[in-house]
Amino acid sequence: MDKNTFGGIFLAVCLAAALASCSSAYQITGKSDINSLDGKKLYLKTLSQNGWVPVDSASVEHGLFSMEGVSDSTIMVSLYMDDESIMPLILENGFIQVSVMTGDLRASGTPLNNALYNFIDKRNQLEQQLNSLDRREAQMVMNGANIDEVHAQIQKEGEELNRKMNDYVISFIKDNYNNVLGPSVFLMMCGSMPYPLMTDEVENIVRSAPVSFKQHPMVQEFLEKAHENMRLMEEHQRLQQNIAEKERAAANANAANQ
Repeated sequence: MDKNTFGGIFLAVCLAAALASCSSAYQITGKSDINSLDGKKLYLKTLSQNGWVPVDSASVEHGLFSMEGVSDSTIMVSLYMDDESIMPLILENGFIQVSVMTGDLRASGTPLNNALYNFIDKRNQLEQQLNSLDRREAQMVMNGANIDEVHAQIQKEGEELNRKMNDYVISFIKDNYNNVLGPSVFLMMCGSMPYPLMTDEVENIVRSAPVSFKQHPMVQEFLEKAHENMRLMEEHQRLQQNIAEKERAAANANAANQ
């Protein structure tokens, strides 16, 4: 093997190693047209059982910011300014573009970020349709339609949109059982509850979930609390039934003695 050939192979190996190194790292480039962010520091934080933990940060200069590093695993993070959450994104290997623009918050460029924001876009569309129903109902009544018929129609459409939204969220979680999106969106969904409960939707998701999903620390914590709350509610319901039965029995006894 001559010197030039050996040098070419060595260069190719070095280049391959460099590319492999880059492919195992994340690189975030962000832009913003929000003037109040200029000069401020943004943080990436991930939610742990001990609260939100910072994993990276960058200052915004002339509407631009960037972060880069190596992550041991793919995680869901949130972009923060001080204690205010701006938007979610997935910290995964690759080049991630973040847009913090007026009316458009978006992370793209990597598979899971693309999937997350496609999901958010679709869910927002359904939510906007749902929110527009009240305006449509008022407009139809103003145009002379029968108020009872209009109300029945709008109620039916609202129920259908709610069903469609729930089905879409559940389907997305199931399609992503085995990556970070499944548990993360599940916890987002459950975060809208006043307290953890085993609702029909939760039962549906958990029923066919793999062990890895159910053993996610925060999913596991939610399920344990939900089962405990359901047990307490059932005990409370039985107690109330016993009290009601005793009151009825006492009332019947008083009636019989009169």
